[in-house]
Amino acid sequence: MPARCRLGDAQVAAVARFHHGLVDAAPELPPAEEYEDAQGVLVGTSDGEDLTIVEVPRWEAPSAVAARLRERGWESPAAWIGAPPADVSALPPRLLVLLPAAGLPADSAALAQRAAAWGVARAGGREVVVLPVPVTPGSPELPPGDLAAAYGAELLGDEPGAAPLGTGGRVVLCTGLSGAGKSTIAARVVELLVEAGRTVTLLDGDEVRHHLSAGLGFSRADRDTNVLRIGWVAAQIAKHGGTAVCAPIAPYAEVRSEVRREVERQAGPGSFVLVHVATSLTECEARDRKGLYARARRGEIPAFTGISDPYEVPVDAEVTVETAGRTVDECARQVLDGVLGG
Repeated sequence: MPARCRLGDAQVAAVARFHHGLVDAAPELPPAEEYEDAQGVLVGTSDGEDLTIVEVPRWEAPSAVAARLRERGWESPAAWIGAPPADVSALPPRLLVLLPAAGLPADSAALAQRAAAWGVARAGGREVVVLPVPVTPGSPELPPGDLAAAYGAELLGDEPGAAPLGTGGRVVLCTGLSGAGKSTIAARVVELLVEAGRTVTLLDGDEVRHHLSAGLGFSRADRDTNVLRIGWVAAQIAKHGGTAVCAPIAPYAEVRSEVRREVERQAGPGSFVLVHVATSLTECEARDRKGLYARARRGEIPAFTGISDPYEVPVDAEVTVETAGRTVDECARQVLDGVLGG
């Protein structure tokens, strides 16, 4: 039986109708151990005979949760934070589970999978309510006990060793001057990632300009829009576990930071890798394969990065690549170390 099967919209709708009791019989689905929707979100599991529906947990206000649990007759509920313990036999018959979900979207596949892991506790006849919390428990500002108390519960335990939630996706954004070698290095990084078994999408600056950002000019506002569009597409790729490699000039620190925030909101902490291709202006001008620097020096291209418009050198790059005297492969492998090692 296949491990995982992606369902179409009609099949997902049929699963939902069965789950909410609108039909008596489970829909006929291809044999698989797990079923996901078009976005890669886990919606059900099967043991070969019975279909178990997996609902993506949604955030609710702590006061609303506490009131709902009281209405269900939960007196002094126990709470657990994170992944289930190795031995669930000692857990109480009723349990509120809080899943740390800082930086993740509501429909995160990783969040659904973490919630599904609590099925083993439900299998023992327990009532288990699973909720994401958009915070990081354990910080000095939010002790785990205080978090549980906000939901009207007493902390029973947690699993601090559990890996932080994240989709496993990654965005690699290569920034640098025109002619720095961003596109060449990015293309080689993609080849190396494919060799390493990753699913990779290359979002090259020139190609994106032609397809995604056709009609935009080169004013600061238009350049910002171009980079933000690249960042949004890359975040969607990472959100569903893929890897996106981008190679825009991205000269402004504020916009790069905005892209970082969007990616980490969609794909989780650490999913964004900023690579500064630090080829000097002198070297970029010496290369000038497109003749752009020469035209900018003659005043034919206004607001040209590095000549008549600033390039804000990153101070937060995970990887800084010095290209002088190095091969493309050497530079790309340095980036790869930063991606796979991050």
